[in-house]
Amino acid sequence: MLVYGRWRTILAVLVLLLSALYALPNLYPQDPSVQITATHGAKIDDAFRQKIAATLKQAGVAPKAVEVQKDGNLLVRLATSNAQVLAADTLRDSVGSDYVVALNLASTVPGWLTAVGARPMLLGLDLQGGVHFLMQVDQKAAIDKRMDAYAEDLRVMLRDGRIRYESVERLPDNSLRVTLAPGADVAAAQVLIGKNLATLQTDAQGNVVTVHVPDKELQQITADAIEQNVGTLRNRINELGVAEPIIQRQGNDRVVVELPGVQDTAQAKRILGATATLEYRGVVEGNAYDAINSGNVPPEARVYYRKETGPDGKPIPILLSKRVIASGDQLVDARSGYDSRSGSPMVSVRLNGVGGDRMFDYTSQNVGKPMAVVYIERVPEVRKGPDGKEIRTTRINEQVISVATIQGVFGKEFQTTGLNSAKESADLALLLRAGALAAPMDFAEERIIGPSLGAENIQRGLEAVGYSFLFALVFFLIYYRMFGVITCLALLLNLLAVLAILSVMGATMTLPGLAGIALTVGMSVDANVLINERIREDLRLGMHPLTAIAEGYKRAKGTIYDANITTLLAGVALFAFGTGPLKGFAVTLIVGILTSMYTAVSVSRGIATLLYGRRRKLQSIAI
Repeated sequence: MLVYGRWRTILAVLVLLLSALYALPNLYPQDPSVQITATHGAKIDDAFRQKIAATLKQAGVAPKAVEVQKDGNLLVRLATSNAQVLAADTLRDSVGSDYVVALNLASTVPGWLTAVGARPMLLGLDLQGGVHFLMQVDQKAAIDKRMDAYAEDLRVMLRDGRIRYESVERLPDNSLRVTLAPGADVAAAQVLIGKNLATLQTDAQGNVVTVHVPDKELQQITADAIEQNVGTLRNRINELGVAEPIIQRQGNDRVVVELPGVQDTAQAKRILGATATLEYRGVVEGNAYDAINSGNVPPEARVYYRKETGPDGKPIPILLSKRVIASGDQLVDARSGYDSRSGSPMVSVRLNGVGGDRMFDYTSQNVGKPMAVVYIERVPEVRKGPDGKEIRTTRINEQVISVATIQGVFGKEFQTTGLNSAKESADLALLLRAGALAAPMDFAEERIIGPSLGAENIQRGLEAVGYSFLFALVFFLIYYRMFGVITCLALLLNLLAVLAILSVMGATMTLPGLAGIALTVGMSVDANVLINERIREDLRLGMHPLTAIAEGYKRAKGTIYDANITTLLAGVALFAFGTGPLKGFAVTLIVGILTSMYTAVSVSRGIATLLYGRRRKLQSIAI
């Protein structure tokens, strides 16, 4: 008999309500906006909000709203993308280097929907809602960094080879001057350098050995820096969880990064462009204030400044060794958390073999002595010169975040404390874990991928899905009459459920994804055709209409499952072995097949039962 259990009815109603609820956020458009994020201890408060509003008013920009968000960022909502670009250019010039100004798309979904976890589906760059960065690599900084590494290698090499030296200095022509101690074996030093640094060239004059870096090696350094930066950017983007990113080289010193569906572009910009790292250095005995005032800084030391301030309100100076014990380049893993003893934010660090050995050797010889953690950040800056042209520079912030006494010997694994907040520790752990940039990168260009191409693609994609649905609707209404109406209601619920599930998953919808939805409509049509034709066949055999309906659903179910599971396996294979757009197509296909099987086999039967189930004297049905 034609029956439909109560629990199945309740489940179908719940599916309908939840699908409508979680698909609803997709009806709310996003506002073009500018997001401002504070860095380096800067604050965003009501006074800052009023200053931004006044700056925009003076520039002739009328924002829809200027609001301080719960996460401490400032969001400026605007009416058009042209106003968005004008506002961003204006604010970058006015807020200074302690704030990150980034383009964004702000959600307009009501708070009550957000509270239940409902959010709109993200759109890929071929539709709408992504960000495009053109990043330029600072080649001079890459060479400077490698030359500093060569200088440190030479010091360690000579020390390990027991060749006494007075100094290792960099020269302006990208060479190194090694001044040996009187009586040192110059020839042995040259042999040692040539053995360990085969790509470099040496010549000697007296007790001075000059190490030259060939032009070919300099070109290789810059090429390696760009390749390392591309890999590091890919790691950082993976940490951000961006779906289907595009990262590719452009020319000799530029990298294109496109991030679809990114909501917090300020965070993306901060994480991608940052070159923050850590260095562990020994503390040199002596009074830093006297060294600064007299100018007599010990030759093995450099003056750094601590995060804490003294009675005069200025950072406290400290003398640290020029020798780096370990750095972020030797880091294998970093995780943020809280120190079990003090409860303060910390980063748990694990070094590679070389870094662990150096840390073990140093701590073995210096138990009871202090060691400092130096936080180094390179901040790109853009200012206008006297001729109105942009001048791009890099400001280096070096700050001692922690000075602690070595309580015991340790090597690969330890903790770094002294961070201001959990967010700071999480960002630092992400940067260290994703790898250090070989050279600073400046944002040469930034834009939200345009609504023009996206709007056209969305319109055409929705038209394709709409026409496929409309064709199915007309065909079913003419050919199957009342059961055509039942089929169309099941198809509508199927589309609603697919949209809701993809929104809850946080999936990024692309054009291949829209193709997957269109294919889902076709698969759902196939299932309903099987059911309707089975019912018609049973009616022709003389079955009672109610029995024919029940048997039609029962007998068609196995065939529907067989056909859909075969396609489902193909979708799983596409997802497992495909990349980029193929994965987007596979996700919508898999979700659509699962929902179409439920709506075709179960929901449409429930509707048929509701219409015909209690009509025992039924003699015919409209099919």
